[in-house]
This record gives sequence, structure tokens and C-alpha cells, in this order.
Amino acid sequence: MLSISPRKIVHIIYLAREGHVGNAEAHAFIDALNEDEQTSLTAVAWIGRGAFEPEDYSEALATAYAEATTPTADYLLGMPHLAENLENGLEALGIDVTGEEEDFLRQGS
Repeated sequence: MLSISPRKIVHIIYLAREGHVGNAEAHAFIDALNEDEQTSLTAVAWIGRGAFEPEDYSEALATAYAEATTPTADYLLGMPHLAENLENGLEALGIDVTGEEEDFLRQGS
């Protein structure tokens, strides 16, 4: 379903929570993703903020491809509540990232 691993989304969530400290790193991380990953990330964020329903993921994906006029990192990092939108989107899509979160936190220690 997703063209991006939940682990990468968790990484972006944690970077987005760091605010200005993680902003440059988050920008570089998102820029390094391929187009499919960036588009999938945008669709998850849109679902998380309620712009699309989870069952409309394919439509969100198609819209993200069609409307990509600014660099994805600029767009997403300018989105208020990005971390919450991504978390909500994953939850709405039924994707449990508990294991990825634990691994991420363990690596950060």
C-alpha cells in the first residue's frame, strides 16, 4: 500500500517534533526520498489532517502526484502539526508503528 516504510515516517515524525533543531535534518531526509516515497508521505499527512479518508488513499496519492508544484520537504515542513498529521494518518490507515518507534528510540539512546 504505502510506497514509504513506516520506519521512515516515524523518523520524520521525530525530526518534526524537534522543531528548528530537526528542521534541516528533516528537510535533507525528505529531499533524499524518491518521488514515490515523498508522494506517499504527503498522502499520509493529508489523511491524518482529514483532507482525505483512509479509504481514499489512492485518490490522495494521485492528487499528491498531480499537485506537486513545490518541493515536498518545503511543503510538508511548512504544514502545521506535521508530526500529528503523520501519526493520525498512520493510525487511520491501520498501520501500527509501535515497533518502529521503540527501535527508533533505542537507537537514539
